[in-house]
Amino acid sequence: MENAVSPLAHPFPDDMPDIAGVTLRVARARYKNWDRVDLTYAELCEGTHVAGVFTTSACASSEVEMGREQVKQGIARALIVNAGNSNAFTGYRGREAVKQIVDQVAAHLGCAPGEVFVSSTGVIGVPLPKDKALAGVAAALEAGPCSWEDAALAISTTDTFAKGANASAMIGGTRVELAGIIKGSGMIAPDMATMLGYIFTDAAVEPAFLQQLLTQANRQTFSCITVDGDTSTSDTVMAFATGKAGNAPLASFDDPGADAFAAALTDLCRQLAQLVVRDGEGASKFIAIRVSGAASDESAHRIGMAIANSPLVKTAIAGEDANWGRVVMAVGKAGEPADRDRLSIAFGGIWTARNGLPVENYDEAPVAAHLKGQEIDIAVDLGLGEGRATVWTCDLTHGYISINADYRS
Repeated sequence: MENAVSPLAHPFPDDMPDIAGVTLRVARARYKNWDRVDLTYAELCEGTHVAGVFTTSACASSEVEMGREQVKQGIARALIVNAGNSNAFTGYRGREAVKQIVDQVAAHLGCAPGEVFVSSTGVIGVPLPKDKALAGVAAALEAGPCSWEDAALAISTTDTFAKGANASAMIGGTRVELAGIIKGSGMIAPDMATMLGYIFTDAAVEPAFLQQLLTQANRQTFSCITVDGDTSTSDTVMAFATGKAGNAPLASFDDPGADAFAAALTDLCRQLAQLVVRDGEGASKFIAIRVSGAASDESAHRIGMAIANSPLVKTAIAGEDANWGRVVMAVGKAGEPADRDRLSIAFGGIWTARNGLPVENYDEAPVAAHLKGQEIDIAVDLGLGEGRATVWTCDLTHGYISINADYRS
């Protein structure tokens, strides 16, 4: 937490609910040369169901590879998150370190090793120190319970603020709670999730349906954000359902309350995803890009991400320059159906170009005023079909270079 707090930061919620069946603890493993908690342990009650989405990176960490297999069983008893060391690109030594953690926690809980999940985040290419992991996990197992904010701070790396969000839903006559924490600031361009995010609910949800709901929510939220166009080797988002609320278990959308729970989960994921963008490394502006009139929703999403990942667009926004020609460029390079003579572009609700031409008597002053704010809205209409999507990103400033030039120090 050495970097100045992002100007786009949101305060950590003071109304985060307790989730029955979840106990959080933190400890100091000292994976890096710092004096802060850097290991989080979430103990989950028996019968907890789990779902997860993981990075599409071909160089994924052992934690991700193991998690992909474990989550198929749908059962979880514990989660360990290490910060400061991603344990990625570390070969058999990295896998041995994860196995040591899994066996240590499983022995403590008396559960199967496959019910213990591990995530790590930080520097790539350095094996997770087994001695530090052993001591850190031991300390966490004996630590007293901590708050959501403590847990969120412990999983952070270059984050400048702790990130958490909550939601609730009614299933029949039963109110269920959802709470989530996430870390992420750079290396954000997920095809599935973003960095490390964990959602906990006291709802009873069958594993297959929980996986369906998380995958669906992910497509509309975590897969719609980007900071720098780089996909992490460790990206993970998991959802844990303890069932302690006592509702009739949800198994499909035919069940009463399933739609309400799905909406709450998606809302929570959207909150968490946007918090990551608001903490984008060096960010000074939060940018929403709304694409409509595309050939399909998938095409709209790809066009939106092409705009969001364009260094020229992002630096123009950082410089508060209403250069809509850079948006035209990004649409054209996306490789998706587009017609120059139907394309329209707006900033802050003000159309700058319509049907392939600059708006007649266009006044740049209100657009320039919009770009001086911290919340930027870009709209693109392709005039081709009904496809639409919204993606979120941040601007690209000198601060991003400074943070990443010094990352390993």
